[in-house]
This record gives sequence, C-alpha cells and structure tokens, in this order.
Amino acid sequence: MKDITSNEIKLVLQILKNPKQNYNANNLSKELGMSAMGTLKIVKRLEKEGILNSKLIGKGRFYLINIKNSYAKQYLLFILKREAEHSSPYIKRWISEVKKIKNSDLTILFGSVLTKNEKANDIDVLFVTSQKNFISLKEEIEQINRINDKKVHPMFQTKQDILNNIKKEDKVLLNAIKGIIIFGEELFLEVMEK
Repeated sequence: MKDITSNEIKLVLQILKNPKQNYNANNLSKELGMSAMGTLKIVKRLEKEGILNSKLIGKGRFYLINIKNSYAKQYLLFILKREAEHSSPYIKRWISEVKKIKNSDLTILFGSVLTKNEKANDIDVLFVTSQKNFISLKEEIEQINRINDKKVHPMFQTKQDILNNIKKEDKVLLNAIKGIIIFGEELFLEVMEK
C-alpha cells in the first residue's frame, strides 16, 4: 500500500462511521470538500486494494467498506487508532482519562467535546458493555466524575442494543458512532460489519 493520505483517511472514516448513508464519489467529494476527480481517484485505488467494494445502483456506483477482507480490517484498525492518536491535546486528555475504565467493551468519545474542546459542558461517551459489567462500569464513571471538573455523560448500550439502534436509525446512536474510538476498535468493526 502506498502512503496513506489524510484525505484517504477522512474518506474511509466518513463511509465507515455513516452506515446508513450511501456514498458515491460525487457526494463524498462534497461532504469532504475535495475535488470530484481526486475523490474518484482515491475510491478507485481503495477498491483495487480491497478496502472498498462498490455496487451499481441505477447509473451510480456506490462504495462500501469491505470489512470482511482481513487486509481492509487491519487498515481500518490502524486508521481508527490513528484518529485517536492525532486528536487535539484536550481530547487526548479525555481519551487518557476514559481509558482507565475497564468494564466497557467499546468506548467512543463523541459530542461537543470533539468540536468545542474546553468549552464543552460535559464529556459524552458511549459505553458498550454487558449486563454483568454494568454496575462496575457505573462505579468507574462515578470515580472519574468525582475527580474531574467536567463530568462524563454516559450513554450505555449492549452489543445487541447498538445493532438494533443502527438498524432503527436512532439519531443519537448514529451521531455517537461518528466519534473517536477510545477502546474496542475490533468490536466496533464487528458491529459495523452486520
């Protein structure tokens, strides 16, 4: 694989984190503020490498992430981790703080903290956990909230809840999965594969 460009990463994350949206090169270029030709060049290269699949709907060619491909899966894991590592210092601070939580299988930072940084009122976090770990997870969040000036505002889901809410096109959940994954990238890809 050639060097990964920032436009390529933005494009792949846009498709991955918007499972209910159909993307062709034209609407991707508008969404990302890129030229149509540049976008087409990127999607063709990613399709050739097996990271994207395309399907013809009418006269339009639409692109999907090829999560079942092991190479694509490794690529996706890399860019999801890279997204967190290249966040602003303030977001990294909260990533580090929330990473202390052990009773979550998937943790995603989302909401106003990603756009407002210090000016956000609270820290929205999606936690995917089991019923068995729920009480312990709540206790961990309470501990973090006792020592920080801003409070973690949790959104709790089980794996089945998240799958159901994606199917139902729940707006809050669809917004949450656009956030930065703190932990559980593999589970995120498993959920997005279904």
